[in-house]
Amino acid sequence: MTSPKSPVPRLFRVALPVTDIEKASAFYARVLATPGERVSKNRHYFDCGGTILACVEPGPQQSTRDTPNQEYLYFVVSDIEAVFKRAKEAGCRSLDEKVETQHWGERAFFAEDPFGNPLGFIDEATLFTGSRPRA
Repeated sequence: MTSPKSPVPRLFRVALPVTDIEKASAFYARVLATPGERVSKNRHYFDCGGTILACVEPGPQQSTRDTPNQEYLYFVVSDIEAVFKRAKEAGCRSLDEKVETQHWGERAFFAEDPFGNPLGFIDEATLFTGSRPRA
């Protein structure tokens, strides 16, 4: 995949540590409603609008950490209620009880994947990108 050159760096892949690649690929396939692609024995990739979510299970010889991320991964979604339902069915830990409007105007819910990685799901119709909050 090639794209026009830009002086601004483009985020293209986020590595997400998991302890069970089979469980991770099934979980994210359910929540993201896409099967993704197994690219190696311990890596499963999901194309999230041009940025790859790389679920990575560290092998015995790898120095990759196997502890959860400390910061949220945020996903923008077109049907937040459907994603909330899928996340609940997939077994998200610490799932909010419902989709709520945040004080900055986004409709969102927050959860953890089965490995403790924090996730945020934002309704694309209310996406806040850093200008003034919506009234």
